[in-house]
Formats: sequence, structure tokens, C-alpha cells
Amino acid sequence: MIRPNPLFRPWVKGVSLSLMAVLLAGCMGPTPYAPRLEGQRTGYTDLALTQNRYRITFIGNSATPRETVESYLLLRAAEVTRAAGYSSFLFDTRNTKANRSFQTIPYGPDPFWGPGFGRRGFGYWGGWGFPYEPNYDVVVHTNYDAYAEIVLLTADQAAKEPRAINANEVIARIGPQAAPKPNQT
Repeated sequence: MIRPNPLFRPWVKGVSLSLMAVLLAGCMGPTPYAPRLEGQRTGYTDLALTQNRYRITFIGNSATPRETVESYLLLRAAEVTRAAGYSSFLFDTRNTKANRSFQTIPYGPDPFWGPGFGRRGFGYWGGWGFPYEPNYDVVVHTNYDAYAEIVLLTADQAAKEPRAINANEVIARIGPQAAPKPNQT
């Protein structure tokens, strides 16, 4: 039986990792702009704290960039403002948190060196005198949680407050990106 040269092993590992990354990327897209339903981990929520104060959250998956999560939070704040009959709002508190998780992925037996041969046959130290290379990879997943408390403002209050954000302008600018219209042909 002919065994391939062990110097090609890093190339094979790189190709297998690239293939796995492409397959995983194809399985998951960014979190859509939608409410978080019971049992789901992603989406937006809002809660009325008082008549003119709301808590808004948006949680994205690991394929959703931080900028998108924060834009969706802003859009939801504008929608809540308009639905409550107000024209403007301001952020009282706002924060975005990065959550990281680590996943180990085994990549199976070494195709060139089976059990009892070469590097595996000598325990921790390989047959070539190098430390044993484990048969798994670590993948880091990062998702973002955005949180804000907003205060709803009337038109008179908004005119006096320099930090006021016009809800209609936010919806006009961010809304089409969050929920694009289907192609009309």
C-alpha cells in the first residue's frame, strides 16, 4: 500500500476546513428583522415600562454583524414610537453586548496515518518528534445582543431636545434595508 507524503497533510487539513466553512456558511444567514417568538433566540422584543418609556431588544445570530443588530434596534425603536402615537424618541440607555461561544469540531481520523502508524503510534509525541496534533478544530461563534430604553417625545418636547430622533426619518432610511421589497418584474 502506498502512503502519501506526510508533508501534504497541512494542505489536506486546510482544504477540509475551507470546505467545512463554506458548508456552514451556506446553512445560516443573518437574522431577519422579525419579532422573537416563543422558543426562539433571535429577533426583537419591546416592552412598555410606562406610558412614554419602552425597553427594546434585538438579538442576532452569529451571521448577523453588529452594525445590523444596532440598526434593527434603532428601527424597532422608531416603529414603537410611531405606533404609540409619538413623533420622536431619545435613547435613555443603550448597549450592545458580544456573546462568544466555542465549538470543537472533530475532523475524523487522519487519512494518511491510521492507528498504530507514524505519529499516532508513539502517543503524545509524534513519530517525527513533534507534539501530537489533536484531531479537532475550535470554531468561535459571536452574536450580538442590543438593548435600549427609549423615551417617547411629543413634537414640542423633541423641538427642545437636541438628542431627539425623528421616528419617520429612521423608518424611511432603515426600513427598506430591513425588509426589502420583492423584485417586481
